[in-house]
Amino acid sequence: MEQALKGKVALILGMANENSIAYGIAKALKAQGAELAITYQTDRTRDFIAPLIDELQPGVLVKCNVQEAGSLEAVFADIEAKWGKLDIGVHSIAFAPKDDLHGRVVDTSAEGFMMAMDVSCHSFIRMARLAEPLMKDGGTLLTMSYYGSEKVVPNYGVMGPVKAALEASVRYLANELGPHRIRVHAVSPGPVMTRAASGIPAFDSLLEQSAAQAPMRELIDIDDVGAAAAFLCSDGAKRLTGTTFYVDSGMHTLA
Repeated sequence: MEQALKGKVALILGMANENSIAYGIAKALKAQGAELAITYQTDRTRDFIAPLIDELQPGVLVKCNVQEAGSLEAVFADIEAKWGKLDIGVHSIAFAPKDDLHGRVVDTSAEGFMMAMDVSCHSFIRMARLAEPLMKDGGTLLTMSYYGSEKVVPNYGVMGPVKAALEASVRYLANELGPHRIRVHAVSPGPVMTRAASGIPAFDSLLEQSAAQAPMRELIDIDDVGAAAAFLCSDGAKRLTGTTFYVDSGMHTLA
């Protein structure tokens, strides 16, 4: 079977362990022939993903903390040195301080809100800016959102407004980068038990609700997200951009 992404170079930001959505996407892109550049946040994270690295065999593997000046820029310098181009960028990182995440939105500190926006939203904009000159033949940029951006989801807290800003940014980036044939999407998975999700209070209840109420009556997994991401990066989606693409067993359709 022909590999739809053969010869493409894909950057994956946000792989933390074998439960990461970023890992599901990396597997799917690799299976379709893409060469991978993978980042990790800390040396401890590097230890967690070591078995995955052996499997994925990235051409570039580098530490990246988007809160550190020059860290993201160094990643793109390595990609340019290795391949001279980039075709796909996957942004799968989000963070909010625990006190702000677990509290009411109305009580969110200015510092916590700014940190959540910087890591979860503005870093995607910075990634797009750095990717643009390397996407000489066009490309695809993906970021991860959640339905809490549109409707109030109990315990999702400050991440709701932050993800709403992220989805709005996707639309504006799609418009600005479209003339260069760079497509931009938010992928909105249903609840998946990842390391980031484990920080959300009562997340188990959210999983149970989704499994019981979603039209398909089943949860999604990281491989489902990976398959959707691979499609969005393929020529089959070459006329799609600026979307929020749901992978949630239909949960977003319910009132």
